Amino acid sequence: MNRTPRNLVIALAVGLPIGVAFVSCGQFSSGAAGGTGGGPGSGGMRAGSGGDTGSGGATGSGGDIGPGETGGDSGSTGTGGDSSGGGTGGSGPGGSGTGSGGRTATGGASGNAGATGSGGANGSGGIIGMAGDTPCSILAAATNACVAAHSTTRVVYPGYSGPLYQVCKGSFVAGPKSCTSGMTMDIGSVAGGYANAAAQDTFCAGTMCTITTIYDQSPNKNDLKPAPAGGAGRTPDNPVVADALPTKLNGHSVYGVFIKPGTGYRSGCSACDTPTAKGTATGDAPETQYMVTSQKGLVNGCCFDYGNAETTSRDDGNGTMETVYFGGGVVWGTGSPGGHNNGPWVMADLENGLYAGWERNQDQNISTNTTMKFDFVTGIVVGDVASQNAGKGRFAIYGGNAAMAGPLTTLYDGIRPAKPGYVPMKKQGSIILGIGGDNSKSAGGQWFEGVMANGASTLPTVNALQANIVAAGYGK
Repeated sequence: MNRTPRNLVIALAVGLPIGVAFVSCGQFSSGAAGGTGGGPGSGGMRAGSGGDTGSGGATGSGGDIGPGETGGDSGSTGTGGDSSGGGTGGSGPGGSGTGSGGRTATGGASGNAGATGSGGANGSGGIIGMAGDTPCSILAAATNACVAAHSTTRVVYPGYSGPLYQVCKGSFVAGPKSCTSGMTMDIGSVAGGYANAAAQDTFCAGTMCTITTIYDQSPNKNDLKPAPAGGAGRTPDNPVVADALPTKLNGHSVYGVFIKPGTGYRSGCSACDTPTAKGTATGDAPETQYMVTSQKGLVNGCCFDYGNAETTSRDDGNGTMETVYFGGGVVWGTGSPGGHNNGPWVMADLENGLYAGWERNQDQNISTNTTMKFDFVTGIVVGDVASQNAGKGRFAIYGGNAAMAGPLTTLYDGIRPAKPGYVPMKKQGSIILGIGGDNSKSAGGQWFEGVMANGASTLPTVNALQANIVAAGYGK
């Protein structure tokens, strides 16, 4: 988010590397049963001839073969299975067919001796299923293509087989080239998309490792490295300790990124190893960003952010950044209940303000933005264009328990702050993790994965995203 007021800036230099987490993108979802064949025909007491093909069945991976009815004559067409996405076709004398992606379909016409229906395809909804279901595939299907995809725990971009992050064994220095005299190792993923934490444990045995790079899994290669100096944090940032945040994903040991004051990462800035980010939103272009974080380990300084910030590493004014923030705030806006440090809340850092929303022409005690006191939290910020809401612009904030099934809470969906600079936005497209746009680095928190995508995602899309995150099995 934005920088801390001058009298609050603290020069903290903590170099704690974070542990590597296994990428959990990949089990198949369990299949539901296929659609059943048609029932007795309405033209007589016996079954309709060639029972009908059930089209549908619940979504699942490789649904079972639906039982067809015995062939006969004079029966009318039976109805197919319930509506669903990608279920198995029923097996009836009228023929066979794969479930039709979610529409309630009618059964086949009467016939004699139809062939047995074949099983449906593997359904989506797992961690990484045959359908390649990942956060970025879900967003892409909604025309919100990922432009940056980062995680130390799992694969979040479909088809990605490269390293998730890099660790450094030995001495390190602050800044983008932190491993100048140590040894490095890239940590990839194992079957199922989980990060190969065992490889890190072997490489780092008996010594301390730091995380030097969090690789962008998208083709844009917007890799995150320890941030250079900025307008508020005037020294480069330290890398995090690689094994400081162990956790589980569906029984697999992995590591997250434990941001401490003085640590943080950046890509796409004038002093970064990657000086220009590729594909990220600039100006007033719409975007969708999320991160998985936690109520644990929070330090309510400025600013525990992930997302879009200034390429200058300085405070360039209202509306020059747009990130997901999680914490209790400092001297800016709050959710409900009000009062600083009563959070944590998911908020948007729009530069020179943490915004839980905008209500009663102010930013305090936003009634809809309630606390997210979970060990694993999904935080999402959608930035829309200035023409929304009769020219007052729009942004939306969503949050939820990343380890429990169910829809997200809409924490805010309304106009942008009615202050100069926020309509239209002036985003610059740099990417930050754990710091503010001007390298303010007095905050802390736990981070596991995050994605930036173009376009303003809808509520159904972000709920599908949440379902995938829950299926990853954080903490289980």
